[in-house]
Amino acid sequence: MNSEGIKANILVVEDDDLMQIMIRDSLVKVHYALTVAGDGLEGWSKYQESLYDLVVVDLNLPKLDGLGLLKRIKEHSPETIVIMMTAYGSIDTAVRAMKLGAYDYITKPFLAEELQLIIQKGLEFKALKKEIILLRKELSRKYGLDKIVGKSQPMQEIFGLIENISNANSTVLIQGESGTGKELIAEAIHHASSRKNKPLIKISCMALAESILESELFGHEKGAFTDAISQRIGRFEQADGGTLFFDDIDDMSNAVQLKLLRVIQEREFERVGGSKTIKIDVRIIAATKKDLKEAVSKGAFREDLYYRLNVIPIVIPPLRHRKEDILLLVNHFLLKFNTETKKNITISEQALQQLFNYDWPGNIRELENMVERLLAVSSKDTITPADLPEHVSEKKKWLPNSLNTVVDEAEKEHIVKVLESTKWQKTLAAAILEISTKTLWQKIKKYNIK
Repeated sequence: MNSEGIKANILVVEDDDLMQIMIRDSLVKVHYALTVAGDGLEGWSKYQESLYDLVVVDLNLPKLDGLGLLKRIKEHSPETIVIMMTAYGSIDTAVRAMKLGAYDYITKPFLAEELQLIIQKGLEFKALKKEIILLRKELSRKYGLDKIVGKSQPMQEIFGLIENISNANSTVLIQGESGTGKELIAEAIHHASSRKNKPLIKISCMALAESILESELFGHEKGAFTDAISQRIGRFEQADGGTLFFDDIDDMSNAVQLKLLRVIQEREFERVGGSKTIKIDVRIIAATKKDLKEAVSKGAFREDLYYRLNVIPIVIPPLRHRKEDILLLVNHFLLKFNTETKKNITISEQALQQLFNYDWPGNIRELENMVERLLAVSSKDTITPADLPEHVSEKKKWLPNSLNTVVDEAEKEHIVKVLESTKWQKTLAAAILEISTKTLWQKIKKYNIK
């Protein structure tokens, strides 16, 4: 809200005088600045004259219909939030409007509170979208972190650390569970450093057998072994002047660990089957999903190599320990996959709450895959809790270990939250809860909600 108390600047295009008055009264009452147009061409003219946070358009308009106006607005500014108003029986046309880029639609007749709620959700979506874009630009400008989304305190500390170490040549050890984005952090470190114009070479220690790994790292001379029909340049030489990223370094054999230790210490090596010493200038970044210190205590990893790698440690917390990033990530992936599939699918508040409550053992990778799958298979405009996999749903989480009374308490708490969010408008709350008004009244009585 600005200094004058106005929350947003809204354009309403509606040809019915009584409907204009109802909309004006309901929106001005909750501190929106309103401009009204009576036909499509007038609406288009007024849209071009000013900046609007949101536009509400009736489908049936004289001179230029709602779909025509929507097309012009989206061509002029794809980011504009447009809400369509439609009469009962025109749902198919409203769905066409959604495919053309409308944020949502509302069916006449509607309550003032219903319009206020859908406008509020549209403005919140726009604000979050803007926040994600600004965050991407800021992170890209500062750290090359445009692929990483996170505003939680742990992630902000990691961003700050990347800035501080960007031009150091020290070895970095990134620790974190699978799917937390260790490779993205490694890329960010490289692109923020003075080595950014040199190669970033990646190698997966888990994907390569020990017999191949040594040749991959150091290269080999022709005839060094049976299949060595020509000289091969290894990853260290390829990365000279740049960065070499070891993913899953905990899967490296003891023999290769020893040779890696020597390269880190001496900054030189020989190709397999060769005698010429090759000097290199490479920054090493290693990543592990395991606790390497514990692996050292069990004899599964060399202690001397661990301390050589662990000069600058970065620990990426799992997603369950930075819950405030979940909704930001969900909306980030919604924008990404909606753009790729040319859809405009949203996720209901109830579904978002369940995604927030889930622990995400697969971390960001699991979340991204789920959002992609939900959008790919959905034929609806809004994803609801019914569309989520069973292992994510709150019902699945509560029932196996809870009594019916505990389930009732959870249901009561959820109903109260929805009622509060709608300012106790029972009809609107029932619609959000996807139950009849009669059922809502019965539950209010059952749980003695006041």
